[in-house]
Amino acid sequence: MTFDSIQFYTPWAFVLLLLLPVWWVLRRKRRPSAIVFSRTSVLALGPRTGERITRAMFILRNVALAALVVAIARPRSTARVENVTSEGINIALAVDLSSSMLAEDFRPQNRLAVAKARLKEFIAARESDRIALIAFAGEALTQVPLTTDYPILMQAVDNLQAGQLEDGTAIGLGIATAANRLRDAPGRSRVMIVMTDGVNNRGSIDPRTAARAASVYGIRIYAIGVGTVGMAPVPVGRGPGGLIYERQPVRIDEALLTEVATMTGGRYFRARDGAALRRVYEQIDRLERTTVQSRSYVQYSELFRMPLGLGLLAFLGELTLLARRAPIP
Repeated sequence: MTFDSIQFYTPWAFVLLLLLPVWWVLRRKRRPSAIVFSRTSVLALGPRTGERITRAMFILRNVALAALVVAIARPRSTARVENVTSEGINIALAVDLSSSMLAEDFRPQNRLAVAKARLKEFIAARESDRIALIAFAGEALTQVPLTTDYPILMQAVDNLQAGQLEDGTAIGLGIATAANRLRDAPGRSRVMIVMTDGVNNRGSIDPRTAARAASVYGIRIYAIGVGTVGMAPVPVGRGPGGLIYERQPVRIDEALLTEVATMTGGRYFRARDGAALRRVYEQIDRLERTTVQSRSYVQYSELFRMPLGLGLLAFLGELTLLARRAPIP
């Protein structure tokens, strides 16, 4: 909401102010040659008392008339309100929570920590999009259904931890769960972002079958393969000092992820480090940007009561002085 200057609904009323000089001239021509009082106590105050009272009455009359004109002009303050209307995008974020996401090839943090940071940046850039958060490993679970409550989503992303679900990588189950959240979403734009660092090795649903079902509902899948090329330190157990890491080859089924994305009209991206992952989300953001239509309307606050009140006070002041000085017929 932005505030503008004061406006007048009937500005033509200010023409009436031109009548004041006319009244001044007529009053001067009819000015009485003597000042008379209704009470001798007023006269006793001094010879100039009547002149001062007359001048004060004249000023109060002008103030009352001028204030009345301003009130008739109807001053009002304006507040311009931007009303943004947008269909918004329905987005399902499917995040791999398998133990391999703790691999430390995205230094200074592991894959999952960096992925969570990029997810939060992506969510923070949303305005009217509905977002759901799905976590998958050997099983899949909806963390947050479609919502525009971004603080809740941010908190849910912070709470994502490897080990919350049965270990493994059930990509097909993750896609199916996310698609189930999107299929009845309002609007025409439905997008799924699947982020994983492995090969589908769990779950009863084939990723291709899940992707074909998603395409029936008009869901476009963007798949992101997370992990460096070559070897990476991957946790293989826990010892007295914490996790035990072992260097293992990075295996991401890029052919599968490319096929899954392509059959739905989406794309596959490879993120080899945190900076690349940020660029991937920025690219998806540009691909899915929609035109936002906006309209504005103006709210008014009427201010005529202020000059009207001032005019009434001036009029009452004149009546008070008139009670002390009155012409004798």
